[in-house]
Amino acid sequence: TTYTDPNGKVRTWESAERRTRPADSLIDGVGIIAILQRPTGPELLLQKQFRPPVDKVCIEVPAGLVDPGETPEICAVRELKEETGYVGEVVRDGTGISPLMFNDPGFCNTNLNMVHVTIDMSRPENRDPKPELEENEFIDVFTVPLKNLYRECRKFEEEGYAIDARVGSLAEGFEVARKWKL
Repeated sequence: TTYTDPNGKVRTWESAERRTRPADSLIDGVGIIAILQRPTGPELLLQKQFRPPVDKVCIEVPAGLVDPGETPEICAVRELKEETGYVGEVVRDGTGISPLMFNDPGFCNTNLNMVHVTIDMSRPENRDPKPELEENEFIDVFTVPLKNLYRECRKFEEEGYAIDARVGSLAEGFEVARKWKL
């Protein structure tokens, strides 16, 4: 990509471009912050998935690309069911959809909304969820207590896993809030 800097000099920037965004959408996809309410406290639904670009199994939130005509809410509920088997509901208190976020704006144009979803464990379909994975998806689903997310991320890193930036940023946010008593 070439661009003109603030001094008027034309420069080259190495970058990648996602070309799968539907024409009727402002976003490429969604990341899903899925919370399971347990008697011991809220737990975050996470996934382990091998990612060839980093040649590691990554710790990620469920996520996926938006299909033509889908809203972020519809995409999140669909992807959650497909990747994890869980049926969830988007939070409706004004915090259910994040502002538009860019995954790595110094390198690519990929963007997303984070969608906050609650999973009601009393629903029969959530007692023994069955993912509906595509033939090229190999995903292990697990949960982590929200209060332990930062510590668990450190442990996963020590075990050789790669931490997705969305998971790491969420964990860092909890740690900053804890440290500064927010």
